[in-house]
Amino acid sequence: MEHGLPSMKSIKSLKSLVKKRNNAQEVSKPGWKMKPFLALMCTVLLIFWYKTTNIQFEQTELEEADYPFDMATESKTVDEKLKGLPRGIIQPRSDLELKPLWSSSSLRSKGVDMTNRNLLAMPVGIKQKVNVDAIVKKFLPANFTVVLFHYDGNMDKWWDLEWSSKAIHIVAQNQTKWWFAKRFLHPDVVSIYDYIFLWDEDLGVKNFSPERYLKIVKSQGFEISQPALDSNSTEIHHKITLRSRTKKFHRRVYINRGSKRCSNASEDPPCTGFVEGMAPVFSRAAWFCTWNLIQNDLVHGWGMDMKLGYCAQGDRTKKVGIVDSEYIFHQGIQTLGESVHSEKKATARDVGTSRRGHTTFDSRTSIRRQSTWELQTFKERWNRAVEEDKNWIDPSSSSSKTKQKSNVNNRRLRRGSSHRLKHKRAQETATA
Repeated sequence: MEHGLPSMKSIKSLKSLVKKRNNAQEVSKPGWKMKPFLALMCTVLLIFWYKTTNIQFEQTELEEADYPFDMATESKTVDEKLKGLPRGIIQPRSDLELKPLWSSSSLRSKGVDMTNRNLLAMPVGIKQKVNVDAIVKKFLPANFTVVLFHYDGNMDKWWDLEWSSKAIHIVAQNQTKWWFAKRFLHPDVVSIYDYIFLWDEDLGVKNFSPERYLKIVKSQGFEISQPALDSNSTEIHHKITLRSRTKKFHRRVYINRGSKRCSNASEDPPCTGFVEGMAPVFSRAAWFCTWNLIQNDLVHGWGMDMKLGYCAQGDRTKKVGIVDSEYIFHQGIQTLGESVHSEKKATARDVGTSRRGHTTFDSRTSIRRQSTWELQTFKERWNRAVEEDKNWIDPSSSSSKTKQKSNVNNRRLRRGSSHRLKHKRAQETATA
C-alpha cells in the first residue's frame, strides 16, 4: 500500500502547483477585463479624430470657396461666368449715387450729370449728431456724396436733419471705420470719385473749406493727405500733423531733440510721408491701394498709418502732405464701445462700479487690448509678406532710390545721345 499511495511530499508539491496556477489566473483576470474597455476607447477616439478631421476639411473647402484669393484663377473664373453676355453690356463698376425713381423730360433731354465727384464717409453715433451735422453742411454744397456708418445702430433720430435723405446710411452695431470701409467702399464702387475723405466724427471744421482744400491737394499732387490739426486739439499724437501758422502745406517735420529725430535726411514716417487715421484723404488711385492694404479681420487699423505711404503712387516724401491753411480741430472723443451696463460675463480687470453701484463693463480697456494685439499682428503680417515676396523691392529704401535715379540718368543720357545723333545726321544731310 505504501507504494500505491502518493507520498506526503508529492501531495504537498501538487497542492503548491495548483495554488500557483490559481494565483496566476487571479492576477491575469483584471488584465483580461481591461482589454475590451481599452479597445472601446481606442475605437471612440478614432471615430472622434475622423469626424473632427473631416469637419475641418469641409470647413476649409467652404472658406476657400467663399474667399478665392488666387487672383489669376479668379479672373479666369469671372471671364467664364460672363461669357454668356455680350461684351458691350457689361458694367463692372458701380457708385454710391442715389438714383431718382423718375425724372422730368427736361432733365433727360439736357443730359444732366447728377454724379458727384468726391466722397465723404464717416462712422457716426447719435451722441455726435450736432458735430456731424456741422461737418456734412460743409461738404454737401461742395458737391460731395455723403455716407454715414452708424456704429450705434441708431438711425431713426437722424431723419429730422434737412440733408439726411440725401446721405447714404449704413447700419452695423459696434463696428469700426475700417470695418465699414473694407466692406462698403470697394474701389470698383467708389471709382467715380476723385477723392475719398474717410473721417472720424469728432472733428471741428470751423476753419476748413473742402473746395480750398482740394485746390491745394491737386496743385501739389498729393495722393494722400490730411488737414493739419489745430494746436488746441485734445489729442495730437504726431508732431507732423500739427498746424504750421506760416505755411500753406508741409510734407515733413523737423525734430531736434528726444528719441525720435527728424531732419531733411529723414525718409520714414512719421517724419515724412505720413498722415494719421483720424482724417485721411485719398485720391482714387491711392484708395485702390489702401483698400487692398486694409486687413479684413484687423478692424482697428493700428499700424496701418505707418504703411499708407506705400500707396502714394510714387515717392511718399512728395506725394503725401499736410494742408495747414485748411485745418481742423480734433476733439478726441471716444464713443465707440463706451461703458454700458454689463449683461454678460466680464473679467475682473474689466469690471468697475458706477455711481449708483451698478456693475459696469469697461469695454475701452478691452478695445485697447484688442487694438494692441492687432498692431502686433499687422506688423508680423507685413514682415512675413516682405520676406516671402522675393520680387518686392521697397520703393522707400535708399538702394531703390539710387537705382531709380540711375535709371533716370540713363534715360537722359540715351535721349541726349539720340538728340546729338539726329543733329549730326541733319548736318551731314545739309552738307551733302
